[in-house]
Amino acid sequence: MNTETLIQDMARVRYLVGQSCAASEKLVNQSFREQPSPRAVREDLETAVGQFERATLELRRICESYEEPVNAGGRTPPLPSREITGGVETLDRQRLHIRVNTLLPSCRYRAAEWLSDTIRRLLDSYEQSGRSLPYYSRALMVIEERSDISGRKVFDQDNKGWKAVSNAIKGRLIPDDDQYTLGIALLSVRSAENACHIILMDADDAGDFFMSRGRGGCPYAV
Repeated sequence: MNTETLIQDMARVRYLVGQSCAASEKLVNQSFREQPSPRAVREDLETAVGQFERATLELRRICESYEEPVNAGGRTPPLPSREITGGVETLDRQRLHIRVNTLLPSCRYRAAEWLSDTIRRLLDSYEQSGRSLPYYSRALMVIEERSDISGRKVFDQDNKGWKAVSNAIKGRLIPDDDQYTLGIALLSVRSAENACHIILMDADDAGDFFMSRGRGGCPYAV
């Protein structure tokens, strides 16, 4: 282990954590001095969330850099957190199903970096198991949220952070996420599950997918 590198890594984490605490302190201090508007509070909270996410992602990256390889190929074992955040499976007709054990977050002010990172890690884990991911020149991405009213905090589709999903798959499952390459459908189902199902398929397969769904069939495994 390179001690100097570890010191530099921890210095980076301390700096990011310091930025996170500073963002939180700013919010507290402003609240004591004045009565901020709900919008101002939300914007400051989003800033604090972003700082804490960056610190967490950097610490996660550092943690993985110190993993010992488990075989001659140099691959490292998936972290336990990947097993509880969701899963990936390939369905018939080369559809890819990504299940994330959470709902889409709010994205009124910024993209959710943690969601993009989680999906990338789920895809990494799938490939590390020896399986290949499909690649689509033109794709349809269906995001179906299953939730009950109490579990859902963001109801307007335009305020949901689905862009974090397309950011995670761009360049890996699809060449780009422009409107001619990627079609997007946001669906919702009343359920106690409170999870997000993401289905990627060839754009030409969209008709069969929605026909099956309209007949009450389950187009993917739960």
